[in-house]
Amino acid sequence: MIDPIEIIDCYYSNNTGLRELLIKHSNQVAGKALSIADNHPELELDRDFLYQGAMLHDIGIFKTNAPSIFCYGSEPYICHGYIGAVLLEEYGRTNNLDLSRHARVACRHTGTGLTQEQIIRDNLPLPHIDFLPETTDEIVICFADKFFSKSRPETEKTVQQVRSSLEKFGCETVTRFDKWTEIFL
Repeated sequence: MIDPIEIIDCYYSNNTGLRELLIKHSNQVAGKALSIADNHPELELDRDFLYQGAMLHDIGIFKTNAPSIFCYGSEPYICHGYIGAVLLEEYGRTNNLDLSRHARVACRHTGTGLTQEQIIRDNLPLPHIDFLPETTDEIVICFADKFFSKSRPETEKTVQQVRSSLEKFGCETVTRFDKWTEIFL
């Protein structure tokens, strides 16, 4: 059995503020993902995985430079998903756990996913490959994440607020979100 809090504690024991924020945010995302699963039994979502993946999707934020949310690392925030995937793969190898699905969620949840074209066009400091959620479980976690901000953890965004925040990343991103909204809400 995978215990997300145990994994989080391996990386966040020295930063109480960030740990509390990460767990609050991750619980919010998990709650929304599980609500989608409850409302859409036809999707046959893996509830255990939704919880674990949602709890671990932002595991890499502590290595990024985002002081407003207690992150004092050196990497750009856009890299947190990819960093998280690497951390989860390493943790899994060290502890004889298969965290490959969790790592995929971590690296594919940014925005509505990132295409190789976006990464190259925007000169993002990421490998030049697609980071798009593919499985329904990955998509649900990515979708649920869009409704919660670590900089404003007290509120859930509306669909229109999410759409507005995604517009700066291009119409392809908003179109993906709109498609998910039709399926999940």
